[in-house]
Amino acid sequence: MDKVVATVAEAVADARDGMSLAVGGFGLSGVPNELIRAVHARGVRDLSVVSNNCGALESGLALLLAAGRIARVTGSYIGANKEFARQYLAGEIEVELIPQGTLAERLRAGGCGIPAFYTPAGVGTQVADGGLPWRYDGHGGVAVASPPKEVREFDGREYVMERSIRTDFALVRAARGDRHGNLVFAKSSRNFNPLAAMAGRVTVAEVEELVEPGAIDPDEVHLPGVFVQRVVALTPEQAADKRIERRTVSVPGARGPVTV
Repeated sequence: MDKVVATVAEAVADARDGMSLAVGGFGLSGVPNELIRAVHARGVRDLSVVSNNCGALESGLALLLAAGRIARVTGSYIGANKEFARQYLAGEIEVELIPQGTLAERLRAGGCGIPAFYTPAGVGTQVADGGLPWRYDGHGGVAVASPPKEVREFDGREYVMERSIRTDFALVRAARGDRHGNLVFAKSSRNFNPLAAMAGRVTVAEVEELVEPGAIDPDEVHLPGVFVQRVVALTPEQAADKRIERRTVSVPGARGPVTV
């Protein structure tokens, strides 16, 4: 039952080229940075990544992206990641952009053993009809486009069928975790982390605080240990490394908050 491994390097020692990887986090919040650095250090390539976004400010998945290690991304947001946008438009990377709620449910469904589900999100758009650019040819044309999806009517309303997501590995970050893999996520880091963890066949969690079994009240557990195969404790310095993408402050005399 003890799932603790000594180092992040040991936790991803069996990572391999071409594997699929679900990664928790949203922007810079709740990103398993140490595990991502360990995957980068292993030198694995041609990764298929499932994550809301692909890192920012040269942290998180942006590290793997800049090194040319990612072949495909399934996500919802490109945002201010200029290198992600450049690689996508240049045809260097394949990108499947899907509605954020659909991405969340595809991950959750994969973890629950549900192969597919129907949702109204995307009906009447290219999400359902097909034709979204997955890969450009580098000259402004589309090399690979999304295929059409099944649409069915239930009670007079149309729904599009979405397939669930399962990945070879999942990397997540939690505020607390015990040796059995039960996890607690802090505030906004409880975003895609539990869902990514559910979707992984092998799920690795880096935890800011490692506690003994029984120290976490069962009612406080956000993700039960059945979904987690490996746990690695962060050092105090690693746990304290939390970047802020946009800092909003109150300035005396200003008419409103200022983003810096």
